[in-house]
Amino acid sequence: MSMATRTDAKSPAPHAAAAADSHDLIRVHGARVNNLKDVTIEIPKRRLTVFTGVSGSGKSSLVFDTIAAESQRLINETYSAFVQGFMPTLARPEVDVLDGLTTAIIVDQQRLGADPRSTVGTATDANAMLRILFSRLGKPHIGSPKAFSFNVASISGAGAVTMERGGQKVKERRSFSITGGMCPRCEGRGAVTDLDLTQLYDDSKSLAEGAITVPGYTGGGWNSRLYSESGFFDPQKPIRRFTKKELHDFLHREPVRMKIAGINMTYEGLIPRIQKSMLAKDREGMQPHIREFVDRAVTFTTCPECDGTRLNEGARSSKIKRISIADACAMQISDLAEWVRGLDEPSVAPLLTALRQALDSFVEIGLGYLSLNRPASTLSGGEAQRVKMVRHLGSSLTDVTYVFDEPTIGLHPHDIQRMNDLLLRLRDKGNTVLVVEHKPETIAIADHIVDLGPGAGTAGGTVCFEGTVEGLRTGGTITGRHFDDRATVKESVRKPTGTLEIRGATTHNLRGVDVDIPLGVLAVVTGVAGSGKSSLVHGSIPAGEGVVSVDQGAIRGSRRSNPATYTGLLDPIRKAFAKANGVKPALFSANSEGACPTCNGAGVIYTDLAMMAGVATTCEECEGKRFEASVLDYHFGGRDISEVLAMSVTEAEEFFGAGEAHTPAAHRILTRLADVGLGYLSLGQPLTTLSGGERQRLKLATHMAEKGGVYVLDEPTAGLHLADVEQLLGLLDRIVDSGKSVIVVEHHQAVMAHADWIIDLGPGAGHDGGKIVFEGTPADLVATRSTLTGEHLATYVGA
Repeated sequence: MSMATRTDAKSPAPHAAAAADSHDLIRVHGARVNNLKDVTIEIPKRRLTVFTGVSGSGKSSLVFDTIAAESQRLINETYSAFVQGFMPTLARPEVDVLDGLTTAIIVDQQRLGADPRSTVGTATDANAMLRILFSRLGKPHIGSPKAFSFNVASISGAGAVTMERGGQKVKERRSFSITGGMCPRCEGRGAVTDLDLTQLYDDSKSLAEGAITVPGYTGGGWNSRLYSESGFFDPQKPIRRFTKKELHDFLHREPVRMKIAGINMTYEGLIPRIQKSMLAKDREGMQPHIREFVDRAVTFTTCPECDGTRLNEGARSSKIKRISIADACAMQISDLAEWVRGLDEPSVAPLLTALRQALDSFVEIGLGYLSLNRPASTLSGGEAQRVKMVRHLGSSLTDVTYVFDEPTIGLHPHDIQRMNDLLLRLRDKGNTVLVVEHKPETIAIADHIVDLGPGAGTAGGTVCFEGTVEGLRTGGTITGRHFDDRATVKESVRKPTGTLEIRGATTHNLRGVDVDIPLGVLAVVTGVAGSGKSSLVHGSIPAGEGVVSVDQGAIRGSRRSNPATYTGLLDPIRKAFAKANGVKPALFSANSEGACPTCNGAGVIYTDLAMMAGVATTCEECEGKRFEASVLDYHFGGRDISEVLAMSVTEAEEFFGAGEAHTPAAHRILTRLADVGLGYLSLGQPLTTLSGGERQRLKLATHMAEKGGVYVLDEPTAGLHLADVEQLLGLLDRIVDSGKSVIVVEHHQAVMAHADWIIDLGPGAGHDGGKIVFEGTPADLVATRSTLTGEHLATYVGA
């Protein structure tokens, strides 16, 4: 009997194995998230599946907001209710059936934290391991790993503690101390802010003559009277003749209550007062004239005490082989990996192995040019995404679903091959890899392709094609038709109208670069990731007078923000409604007086269910329109405000362009939105539902309104479909033909081929880059093939 049992255990019944094998697909039935229209699809497991389609067609809605979101929610549900109370709650996506899900690891393009103390080292595990290494091997020994952390301050204290013991109250003296590594001067930020006193006051004048030049402190108002009538100094005396005490009272005095003209007021030195009233605010939220003053008056300088290392003297004094932790973090990661390889210490062998693996992963993923002390906020979207990938590369997990959001963003064609190899390696370990992607080079390596569309927004949300690359080419979809598109090099290029001279540029890895950027043409700056393109363009061309700079920074906005509020379009619309109806403009804002009182203008009511997913129900009072009923009685051009916000950009452009609703200010903004290819967006769509490509173009449309002769664009093709790139090139041409200059940092070969002038940086990344390796026309670059960019561009155009 026991023999039979053992035999059965070795060879399970055939039907049981067949049941297990039937789970080789992820099945999605009836997905309706955002613009998806009852999408039903089966995705093969342990394969590389690429999702394509125009920007806004529903790729992210299907992959991230449906498949990945449900996988994460189901994993969270395996924890106890107590633990779930501390975790972010996720609502179940709108989908009928989701079968065959595995654990999802999401590697998205969300920027790493913008905290000034966040660095590449703290965002990964590299800094934590280095701190342990130095606390064990560093000479002299200064303490635990905390002693090497610039986020931990050194503190000590002593005092009496009262406790009950055996029914009696007993007092004991206790003392404690924590040795941290934080520089006390800059508090671990590496930079200190100083106020330029010459921008605050004119020391040749007296207070009575209006010496203070800070906005809001001039013209005899209460702010200026506070100082001139305080009694601490003579208001008729020029500031340069103040005694040391008078100057201290004027600039730094602690708050003190006093009466001025019979009114109780608090007197405080000018510098702390400005710091509280102006510098504590977010720069983006300031009024333009205040922002201009702050930009003039505040200077960021490297901390003189720690020399920008963020660490105190103790942390910098402990060394391993004459290298301190500050030196190690400042090294290029590829060099640091070599240094760590040279350490041989059996007592910390497991730590050294883990640290080597982490640093080698950086190099392998193409980020060897970074240093661990690089602020996380300065990384581009593509770099941030690859930093997140580092922790997954050496993972031994299999049968996991990896979800990537355009992993090739910010990558030179030369680096894309390396990224493709990494994706295939993850698949070959037995994982399911889902990739949202636009680049043909990555689409070409897919085992399975899902093409969404046919259009964007409401015109998308359906599956147009499923199958192989060969099938896509002949499938007749927009992606299939444009898959083999190749731009040709311009035969004739525009002649420059002038030059922008850059001399001795040394930002980051630039090595005293001298270059003349031609104006009046489309100039493209290229080079491998980390070669110094952004350092040259953003570091040497100041965004200010006549320069409009559109970087890759994320759009900030809550679910209350929408394209109409972000672009400033709502202002002329509100004014037009108010004028036509003889009421206040504030009534036509869902964030102000016109808001529905039940849902406070949100359109939905959120019910928080603690550790369970919260429930959002459409507000019954306003039926999701966000406005109170009386506001919807006011009409303009036959429409109420909620109907206008429900229009698409194209409809609204027609509506405000002519007829009784003619509003030139609104029409101008709508034309710009249509120009960048966002005609399908509805004006009231929450910003939180926009895709990466849509946000990038929304930002471009907003900046096009700024007065400037030079436009500096950082990878405007990020998140754009092959078909949308053509429209972008048309827009760039129109900007140049209107007499402006356009300087573009770009990796997309179609933009390079379309350029009038190319500046190529390299030859490598980090300290192997930072030099100009080519200047000239695209045709010359293809002909000489002297650089990596030249070789890839020549292959692309078929030369």
